[in-house]
Amino acid sequence: MKRLAGLVVLAIIALPSPAAAHPVPFTYVDVRIDPDAIVLTLVAHVFDLGHDLDVAPPERFLEPDVLAAKGDAVKELVRTRLKLFADGRLLEGEWSAPEPLPERQSIQIGARFPIGRPAGTVSVTALMFPYDPVHQTFVNFSERGAIMTQAILDRARTNVEYFPGTRQGVWVLASRFVTQGFRHMLTGPEHLVFLFGLLLLGGSLRHLTLLVTAFTAAQALTLSLAAFNVMTPSLKFVEPGIALSIIYIGADNLMVRGGRDMRAWIAAAFGFIHGFGFAGVLRAMDLSRAATGWSVASFNVGVEIGQLLVVAALAALLQALRARSEPGAKRLAFLGSIVVIAAGTLWFVQRVFFPGDLT
Repeated sequence: MKRLAGLVVLAIIALPSPAAAHPVPFTYVDVRIDPDAIVLTLVAHVFDLGHDLDVAPPERFLEPDVLAAKGDAVKELVRTRLKLFADGRLLEGEWSAPEPLPERQSIQIGARFPIGRPAGTVSVTALMFPYDPVHQTFVNFSERGAIMTQAILDRARTNVEYFPGTRQGVWVLASRFVTQGFRHMLTGPEHLVFLFGLLLLGGSLRHLTLLVTAFTAAQALTLSLAAFNVMTPSLKFVEPGIALSIIYIGADNLMVRGGRDMRAWIAAAFGFIHGFGFAGVLRAMDLSRAATGWSVASFNVGVEIGQLLVVAALAALLQALRARSEPGAKRLAFLGSIVVIAAGTLWFVQRVFFPGDLT
């Protein structure tokens, strides 16, 4: 038995290890953004270049004559597998001759891409060495001598977009996230159901505006905390919490007595929980800290605009119904609250017992 165990161990040791065969499955891309040009530097390991350009052993790439002979092939490989865009426009640049980096067992190559004017967005698309399923490309974006943000590209994610800290970049970022916030408000069923429940008991337009602003303020707080990784609760708790807050607003409508109005506090609680739900989207974008701040502010502006439009329309309809028939308005408030509770309960059950991909 001992002899058999020894043979098994020996066989395992003797087996080739794919992981050890590839010492560094990474490529590094530095993108420096200047007012009139973008300077890009790429560092690739000789193992990857040797595999794709048929140089064996790959260390021969470090020899001056081999590198000179393969220089055009390296340029063509990089040019076809890495694309640089400014404001959605594909940039063309002149690639330099590749240089050896013996201490890193790598080859470095660079290019300068004239842009003529400051860009609002800069994006990199890359799938450098498709033969290796675990290969990753690390991308750094820098401005004014400092690295602003970093991203990792691989087979699952081949594109990263960066918003420069220029007036053009801030404008593009702000307009995009105002639009996203507005769309998020008008196309989110939970949000619309919650607003419907919030408005069923009526009130002056000023009071209703204060209610939805309480939501936006609370959402801005938690969205900021989560986007900057101060607090990052799991969606397994956040999503059921959103459903519970919808149930609560419907139940509170049915239980209200003696002029008590807790809707502002409920709106703030809903916003507090809801803010965590969108933060994952921002974190996945690899934004710089400055860009994250602008995106959070812009997103909340869009949400507030959308909410105020919904409040104005719903409040006008409900007010018209009350003016026509007070008993009818009360019946609507009762039945509407039941619908809100039912919707919240359905979402709660779905997210607790059938959570899908919530993490």
